[in-house]
Amino acid sequence: MSNIREVAEKAGVSITTVSHVVNNTRFVSEDVRVRVMDAIRDTNYQPNALARSLRRGKTHTIGLILPDSGNPFFAEIGRAVEGEAFAQGYSVIFCNTEGNPVREDFYLEVLAKKRVDGIILVSGGLLTQSLIQAHDQKTPLVVVDRIDSPGLAIDTVLTDNLSGGLLATRHLINLGHKRIACMAGPSVFSPSAQRLNGYRQALMEAGLPVDETIVKHGDYLAGSGWTLGLELLKMDDRPTAIFACNDMMAIGILRAAADLGIKIPSDLALVGFDNIELAAYVNPPLTTVAQDKQKIGEIAVGMLVEKIGDQELISRREFLQPTLVVRKSCGSKSVE
Repeated sequence: MSNIREVAEKAGVSITTVSHVVNNTRFVSEDVRVRVMDAIRDTNYQPNALARSLRRGKTHTIGLILPDSGNPFFAEIGRAVEGEAFAQGYSVIFCNTEGNPVREDFYLEVLAKKRVDGIILVSGGLLTQSLIQAHDQKTPLVVVDRIDSPGLAIDTVLTDNLSGGLLATRHLINLGHKRIACMAGPSVFSPSAQRLNGYRQALMEAGLPVDETIVKHGDYLAGSGWTLGLELLKMDDRPTAIFACNDMMAIGILRAAADLGIKIPSDLALVGFDNIELAAYVNPPLTTVAQDKQKIGEIAVGMLVEKIGDQELISRREFLQPTLVVRKSCGSKSVE
């Protein structure tokens, strides 16, 4: 591969002049510019785009930190972010924390050192020192859904998880169910806590008791849905309906019910949360509370690009409303 010195020699100009032509940093006569561009083409010289970007203070690269890239919900958000970033002229560096705050700290530091223009963080829910440091260093940041950042002015994209819990539980109540279990996510995550609050609120509104023995906390993975689903469905007074706070746990419950010969929806009604693509293809297709993952990704990238362009912008919070997608996992007949 040729270098800038060869280009300069072929064009009969200095290395500095070639640099000015490539980076458009100083006036160069049209004759000289044409000679330099011809020499670049003839020598197949490829300027170092990263170095050029750094000199201009921009790399046109953003970092995306996900808590679990194997979870379809986060994978779908990642796809939405990458697609919107590409449309706006940015490439994306993906990082996966496995929900570990130490890894989150590590990737925040690594991305800052790589001089990304900004970071989108789908956090594990804890306020880490590296996030505070990135904020203090005025790194453009957008946090998606899973973190409370008291005292920090950070752009945030949130789903109304409380409303989502209400939607799911009210749907089951309206179908006639009175003994409704909830399979929540980890209690340290604010979305999980808000979905559980929505479940409890809907029961209280309907005058139904909140039985904590049928409230379980999984880890948002199908395995915990299966394990805890077996516990619920083996109870002597088992629930007639379950609200699972994400679709992966709901899919685990489908397996648990099948293992015990419990039919869905005739013996058990089931509602999930997230509306991952797989939810429409399980048997039976899963009724679920939908988060608009495409819109989440587009808004997050848009907010970040605006922040990159003007770091003095006042921080914003986008609050998105979920919707209920009714399929076949609940049935339509009242429960006696």
